[in-house]
Amino acid sequence: MPHNGSSLSSPLTKPQDVIEAAGFPAGSGNVRPGYDRRLANEDLAPLRKQKWSAYNIFAFWMSDVHSVGGYVTAGSLFALGIASWQVLIALVVGIVIVQCFANLVAKPSQRTGVPYPVVNRFIFGVKGANIPAVIRGVIAIAWYGVQTFLAAESLNIVILKFIPGSAALVEPSFLGLNALGWISYAILWVAQAAVFWNGMEAIRRFIDWAGPAVYVVMIILAVYLVSRAGWENISFSLSSGEPLGFVESLPVMLTAIAIVVSYFSGPMLNFGDFARYGKSFTAVKRGNFWGLPINFLFFSILTVLTASATVPVFGELITDPIHTVERIDHWFAILLGGLTFVTATVGINIVANFISPAFDFSNVAPHRISWRAGGMIAAVGSVILTPWNWYNNDEAIHYTLGILSALIGPLFGVLIAGYYVVARQRIKVDDMYTMSENGAYWYRKGYNVNALAAVLGAGVPTILTAIVPKSLVFAGVAPAGAGAISDFSWFIGCGLGFAIFTILERVRPRVPRLEGEGGVSDGTVAEPVEGYPDTATAAIAVTEAARIVAQPASEETTTTKA
Repeated sequence: MPHNGSSLSSPLTKPQDVIEAAGFPAGSGNVRPGYDRRLANEDLAPLRKQKWSAYNIFAFWMSDVHSVGGYVTAGSLFALGIASWQVLIALVVGIVIVQCFANLVAKPSQRTGVPYPVVNRFIFGVKGANIPAVIRGVIAIAWYGVQTFLAAESLNIVILKFIPGSAALVEPSFLGLNALGWISYAILWVAQAAVFWNGMEAIRRFIDWAGPAVYVVMIILAVYLVSRAGWENISFSLSSGEPLGFVESLPVMLTAIAIVVSYFSGPMLNFGDFARYGKSFTAVKRGNFWGLPINFLFFSILTVLTASATVPVFGELITDPIHTVERIDHWFAILLGGLTFVTATVGINIVANFISPAFDFSNVAPHRISWRAGGMIAAVGSVILTPWNWYNNDEAIHYTLGILSALIGPLFGVLIAGYYVVARQRIKVDDMYTMSENGAYWYRKGYNVNALAAVLGAGVPTILTAIVPKSLVFAGVAPAGAGAISDFSWFIGCGLGFAIFTILERVRPRVPRLEGEGGVSDGTVAEPVEGYPDTATAAIAVTEAARIVAQPASEETTTTKA
């Protein structure tokens, strides 16, 4: 089928053209003739075949939810002073919002078969897309180091329990971390790199197994503690203060909802990197449904049940599962629990903080930096940042990660506005890989000034919202409640980014609408994947066929003669 609508005039992938790249492919991308090597490699090109099922997406979210951070976050909401049923409502509402936003960010990547930094090229320009990619990559490096350090702390507990002589390694230290910490960190650093290096299929198999494994241990832990405590001694009210009235509890419920959404803001923005592998958008949505509201609600109930049982069993509320396992003081419990929560942390670290910067840094210079090289840049960077020195420093986290994380909302808002409102779900896939000034996404020297202005215009007030109120509280100038608005910085940034970009594109349009053109992935059409290896090829083929059918007879005759 001709590809007349593309500036590259490159051939479409045929249904039978399903081959694997050499070695262990990260994406088995289809680098078509005419793609610029400065914009394309096999990791960033549209996928040749999308085959992740709903279960694979479900397992992805299990890896995100089933972590020490997820456990502590869910458990902490029950201590906000509101009733248990109100906490559950806040959890459900928050996670449903996450589900809706995850579906929104998934579609452009799933329908085109490209990762987040590439899909941004139709909004920011083929060069401008590096700006959101680098921002996202730096955030991921910082949190990659933090999560690896937390997993290393869990591994330390196991090593100290089974190798008493290792206690001698606790004293000597280097760059702020003791020798045992360095050993545990190095073990996990190598283990994560090994899984990552073997490509997305190895990662898929890992998360398919890791999520359910954590569930098994969580259920065993809950049953054990409840049986020791006695069901009659379990209280679902973990509030440490006086219960709030209904009116007073509403702002707290809103804050709880914002905390849930903010906790998942990173995985939401990164989700396109995984949704691109979904065999259909329907499969992605189904996986999101089971992986978010259903899975998160069950995990939250299991969390509060376990945390509640720690009060009668240990005499105090423990919201950290690692410390809970440590207090059981049985070799099997420590071994099983410690290794399981290490696995859980490794799982979320790989899917949330390793894969995304790999794509981000590869996007900067695809002809020099492969997906694997990009991931290793992130891994090495996580050590250089020495996260153990600043993770427990509230001010360091507040002023560094706080500023960077505040930009996640604006980037999300611009992407959603660009795809659904401005471009109306139409993307000329091949033109995201050309440096030609005639390309649809060249804009002005490779940059769309509207997108850059939207990120700047939304980013500045969002950063101020995230930083200033809490800074005033830290300084003692403002009461503690004044910092609550910072919990809503993601919503503020997302809303501003969405609104500013939409307005700018209406005042001075830059993003092409592509109506009636061929070679376009159109997200408004059904998913015609039968006989095609991926939805990008199928969608382009359908729009191309529709364009030819709608072509006037005289024009068709002229085209035939030519």
